[in-house]
Amino acid sequence: QVQLVESGGGSVQPGGSLRLSCVGSGFAVRLFQMAWYRQAPGGEVELVADIGFNGFDGSSGSTNYAGAVKDRFTISRDDAKNALYLQMDSLKSEDTAIYYCGIPSIARTDVPQYRGQGTQVTVSS
Repeated sequence: QVQLVESGGGSVQPGGSLRLSCVGSGFAVRLFQMAWYRQAPGGEVELVADIGFNGFDGSSGSTNYAGAVKDRFTISRDDAKNALYLQMDSLKSEDTAIYYCGIPSIARTDVPQYRGQGTQVTVSS
């Protein structure tokens, strides 16, 4: 059974940083493209960032970011720990949302096939 458990959310002031973690079980993270999604109050689930497979030579998987978070967020993976991370810097109030890690659908990266329960991120002064 695929399970994804996020942690690391919390409340932070604008300009602050948070690091989200996600640990998977019931499957091998190394075999999947992985992603972070978020859902703001009253909004729809949106893709924040995704990361491809690590290379056989140890090179990191390719990454993609939503325009709103590009150059502020960094997605990474640790296949040995079956984990996914999201480093969030220069946080803004509009980043307030529930953040989910997930396995994207095969046809559409912006639609999660599996996702965790989420962790709340609140950015407020």
